[in-house]
Amino acid sequence: MKKPYIAITFGDVSGVGPEIVLKTCLEKRVYDVCNPVVIGDKKVFERAVKDFNLELKVNVISKLNQGKYQLGTVDLIDLDNIDMNDFEYGKVSGQAGKAAYEYIEKAVDLYYNDELNAIATSPINKEALKKGGINFIGHTEILGSLTNVADPLTMFEVDNLRVFFLSRHVSLRKAIDMVKKDRLIDYIERSIIELKKLNVKGTLYVSGLNPHNGENGLFGDEEIKEIIPAIKHCQEEGLDVYGPIPGDSIFYKGFGEKCSGILSLYHDQGHIATKTYDFHRTISLTLGMPVLRTSVDHGTAFDIAGKNIADPISMIESVVLAAKYGEYSKHRN
Repeated sequence: MKKPYIAITFGDVSGVGPEIVLKTCLEKRVYDVCNPVVIGDKKVFERAVKDFNLELKVNVISKLNQGKYQLGTVDLIDLDNIDMNDFEYGKVSGQAGKAAYEYIEKAVDLYYNDELNAIATSPINKEALKKGGINFIGHTEILGSLTNVADPLTMFEVDNLRVFFLSRHVSLRKAIDMVKKDRLIDYIERSIIELKKLNVKGTLYVSGLNPHNGENGLFGDEEIKEIIPAIKHCQEEGLDVYGPIPGDSIFYKGFGEKCSGILSLYHDQGHIATKTYDFHRTISLTLGMPVLRTSVDHGTAFDIAGKNIADPISMIESVVLAAKYGEYSKHRN
């Protein structure tokens, strides 16, 4: 069976991205499941190999079929977009922000114009993006723009638990205001479509919003007015969805074999549950686009950048998960 091609982006080179990416390329099980190609800057690669005492060679390529895909050799697409005279670990940098965007842009180009199956991204920095003239707040928005998808879905996976999010980076007050019947119907429908693309079977569970699902309106009426009507509508349409299940028990139930995934109603509801279970192995997926993207769920960690202490486990798991779902790309739009 042909191994999938997975692009791994350097992310913000002033952070831990290059370190965790190159340490990932020393992991045998990564090469066992995929053909990884790194998108970055050769000069940064060489600096990282020296700084972190890594036994790695580089093979610069422009097409995926030029790669060696051998443990110990990094197949690198060199965008040559970092001036090392201005390079520094641990600092917000406009050139690093702009370069991080260009790595993502190149990965999407490889999907459309080569044989790339999926993208695994390392962290970027919102402030650096802005300083570099990139008017996006993060990966999801960048990828949505590059693939012409208005509202990609975010899903976390840890162990056999999968969690979607009705809202992401908004205030809690606004997140509550976004719990509306029509939005829930849309997200339930699209979440089930994406789970089918991933070949995941089972029922989608929908979380409640208020304590004990509001206790019939005593602690809030969103369940009565918005959530239950949305679920009933989807059930009448033949969708395999169940809920609402109170937020204090749904994630425990989500590990059951009958559950395909959970729709969390706001950012921290799902983040707290997954990261408490296993912080380093909680992987973020961006779905609903032509190309699948996985990501570590930690930041650029400027405070430890360049110190050779960054743990690559989340990056490794991200690449392995991208390979697991490599067939997702057959659903090209």
